[in-house]
Amino acid sequence: MQVKTRAHKNTLFISLDGELDEFTAEYTRINLDQAMIQTRAAQIVIDLANLRFMDSTGIGVLIGRYKKMKDKNIPIYISNPSTQAERIFKMTGLYSIMPKVQGGVS
Repeated sequence: MQVKTRAHKNTLFISLDGELDEFTAEYTRINLDQAMIQTRAAQIVIDLANLRFMDSTGIGVLIGRYKKMKDKNIPIYISNPSTQAERIFKMTGLYSIMPKVQGGVS
């Protein structure tokens, strides 16, 4: 798993590349928390174009970050979901709390 970040104007862009599962959850959680806690951005966009696999542990990681940012009134959006991620987000209703948007990390 690779976690790449880029800030542009009032947005923190995060790209997840790899698999988000029980084996990479801790690493991903730590890296997301570091980027999100230090941000002064008004919103966060998580690009999932290169996310090849996500299980329930990965869903938990994203929901946990959503809750932390919700407490700070910083919305999280999802962009470019892979086919697998798209299916999970639709099935679980995650788009209701982390809406899908166009764009990603350049």
